[in-house]
Amino acid sequence: MEGPDHLAARIRAVPDFPAPGVTFRDVTPLLADPGAFADATTRMAGAVPAGATAVVAIDARGFLFAAPVARDRHLPLVPVRKQGKLPWDTHAHTYELEYGTGTLEVHRDALGAADRVVVVDDVLATGGTALAACALARRFDAEVLGVVVLLELTALGGRAELAGIGVPVTTVLTV
Repeated sequence: MEGPDHLAARIRAVPDFPAPGVTFRDVTPLLADPGAFADATTRMAGAVPAGATAVVAIDARGFLFAAPVARDRHLPLVPVRKQGKLPWDTHAHTYELEYGTGTLEVHRDALGAADRVVVVDDVLATGGTALAACALARRFDAEVLGVVVLLELTALGGRAELAGIGVPVTTVLTV
């Protein structure tokens, strides 16, 4: 396994997307490189603590990373989707984004009080999406062991927001 610099070289910065002043971190070049993608998800899977019982995947790019992490760790995958995308009864949580608001949902039978989960996403920015996923897991009285992401945008303070609710963060890359 190479150092993480080869992964960072495959993440493209796109200025003013999806709104002026926002720099979007595009992971599609990393996804296009099978070796880099495998390396990234192997590193993320290695960050899942022992005792985890499920991987909570955040819609949509988080699904791409969470699925191989869940497979590698032999854990169930729990999709947390944008509002209106799940076909059954859901719990919902509305949260602040860097450039607006959003609502995430999870099926009402997705987790239980005995679950110990890890939330997986591609990028941690302000922490709003990860906080919403943690809040949804906690609606089941599940324990959130941590958040694992490919890339953390340190200047936006998401790690501090998650620390404020007692959730540790593990990242493969930071900018």
